[in-house]
Amino acid sequence: MNEFRFLKWDVYRNTKKVVKEIFGITGSLAPGFKFNLGDQLNRSVISIALNTAEGSGKGSDHELARFFDIAIGSTHETIAALDLTRDNKLISDKEFQGLTEDLMSIGHQLEGFKRKLKRRQSCL
Repeated sequence: MNEFRFLKWDVYRNTKKVVKEIFGITGSLAPGFKFNLGDQLNRSVISIALNTAEGSGKGSDHELARFFDIAIGSTHETIAALDLTRDNKLISDKEFQGLTEDLMSIGHQLEGFKRKLKRRQSCL
């Protein structure tokens, strides 16, 4: 068993960087936004990291791919929450663009993992 293998994955490390950036944003939001939009934004970005980690501990490639799907869904949710944050003028267009690019990269990395898993399954 390869314990805590997710700690070595670039996708996990990249997600941690985005989590830190988003926590910086949500920590400075006004209370009306912090406890609604900010909390949801925090939960969605954390979900990317946690589902990646949880999936890595599962016993099959099929289960791992399912957790990657959930993490990918959370990237979409995070981008939507950032879009709402931008629409309310709580972050700049530049911040939105940078975080969106980071999240798209994370989504592509997760998709790449899924493709690799499918190829491995088809070889069995």
